[in-house]
Amino acid sequence: MQRRYNLKDYAKTCATFAIEVPEYYNFAYDVVDQWAERDRNKLAMVWVDQEGNEKKLTFRDFRNASNEAANIFLKYGIQQGDPVFIILHRIPEWWTFVLALLKLGAVVCPAPTLLTAQDIRYRLKAGHFKMVITDEENAVKVDEVVADCPGLAVRCLVSGEREGWFNYQDELLYPAPVSRHTVSTAEKVRTRSDEPMLIYFTSGTTREPKMVLHNYGYPLGHQVTARLWQDTRANDLHFSVTDTGWAKCAWGKIFGQWIEGACLFVYDIRGKFVATELLPLLEKYEVTIFCAPPTIYRMLVLADLKKFDLRQLRHCTSAGEPLNPETMRIWKEGTGLDIHEGYGQTETCCMIANFPGCRIKPGSMGRPSPGWHVELHDDQGGPVGVHEQGRIAVRLDPRPVGLLVEYLEDEKVNQKAFANGFYYTGDKAYLDEDGYFWFVGRDDDVIKSSGYRISPFEVESALLTHPAVKEAAVVGAPDPIRGIIVKAYLVLKPNIQPTEHLAVEIQKHVKEITAPYKYPRSVEFLEKLPKTHSGKIRRNVLRAMAGTRNPD
Repeated sequence: MQRRYNLKDYAKTCATFAIEVPEYYNFAYDVVDQWAERDRNKLAMVWVDQEGNEKKLTFRDFRNASNEAANIFLKYGIQQGDPVFIILHRIPEWWTFVLALLKLGAVVCPAPTLLTAQDIRYRLKAGHFKMVITDEENAVKVDEVVADCPGLAVRCLVSGEREGWFNYQDELLYPAPVSRHTVSTAEKVRTRSDEPMLIYFTSGTTREPKMVLHNYGYPLGHQVTARLWQDTRANDLHFSVTDTGWAKCAWGKIFGQWIEGACLFVYDIRGKFVATELLPLLEKYEVTIFCAPPTIYRMLVLADLKKFDLRQLRHCTSAGEPLNPETMRIWKEGTGLDIHEGYGQTETCCMIANFPGCRIKPGSMGRPSPGWHVELHDDQGGPVGVHEQGRIAVRLDPRPVGLLVEYLEDEKVNQKAFANGFYYTGDKAYLDEDGYFWFVGRDDDVIKSSGYRISPFEVESALLTHPAVKEAAVVGAPDPIRGIIVKAYLVLKPNIQPTEHLAVEIQKHVKEITAPYKYPRSVEFLEKLPKTHSGKIRRNVLRAMAGTRNPD
């Protein structure tokens, strides 16, 4: 039985919360297989696709399937420490393969299915991967670049036939069924908690993606994410909307939730996606915990939320980018539930959040997670005062569980990120008198205009309260008089036409609800905003469009 914490007494929780990291730890053996032993019928996943097909899988199913897969990978020479690249849609085999590789002590690198052949080439070469696992759709991309990746020795197809690849489904049956009862190594692989386990490539909004390395103790850090922030319990059905290739999957689709014994709801999204198709699923399957990025929430609040019976839904969270207060207000009016915003990165677990039981200040990131000592520093590493912008810094003594080990093969970035006993996230925020953090933006995104430092998020939040605006992004643009001005790129709601009159109206609207110096002096309407594969706005593209030089 996991200990429950009362976050209403935030100070006491911070003082008493601790994560014990044993010398040896393996999530596949120590969590999934243990649940399978404890209760052979315990549900681990409800999987649904867009055609309505459904599968229900127990922890015992995943234990057995991962043993089979591990034995197949052993046959093809995968050993402890070998790096493996996985590109798969949200299918149960993704979880099976990840668990199988952890049982072998391998290093797993999940990647999104939207990657191009060029993206894949860069990643395969940078990570020196020994094996790639994917489907026929993405195998085509891999084959385009395989000649440039001499270290790639093994290629596995989840199903289908292709020259140079082995078929996982065939290997399950031929020449004889593989064992599902145990992994056929000479002895069970033991992984130290500090050994390499997981590589994520950052989203690369301003430069080539960096390789973030996590160790085998990393899943334990997500007890903060799941137990404290998402309030996950053993009888919950947890639905996080994210691709398997992004770190948000680690936050909401495997580690913390399964440590708590919850069941995952997985919706396999392919092709055209309309966010409102999620609402009937929340109702039908009686989802209890829902986590989605702000983009999804902004789409969902356009629907009539009261038409859906969401009585079983008890907790909602959001992360990935700041959530504007207007969306939070509409969601609560329609569902009766707050959205608890959380902050973290590919490099971390949930490190700042609005925790259940604590007061929520709409628009705020919340307060530091128990186990994470977070400060705000100026450019020289000194502390800043209340309501002063500063760099978000994480104290390394003691080092929080779930923080990255390092950026692989990038000493320059490591030296910048780890300095003077702190890890610097690259983001800026300010602190209010109650200890709540408020996001300002990436170091490179903060706009310095006419002597003011302006947060893009604050302006974007104001823009999104205008009834005509669907999406907004703000950057600095060069101006002959002021040097830099605030420029807004807007996507309008359906059936609303962009006009000069509307632009002026939106500018006046922003002046009325935020400080006048923050209003966008230039407004441009777009059909869509440039975004990364993970859905984050590519501000470097917008800065280039505005004629501003991007930081090196």
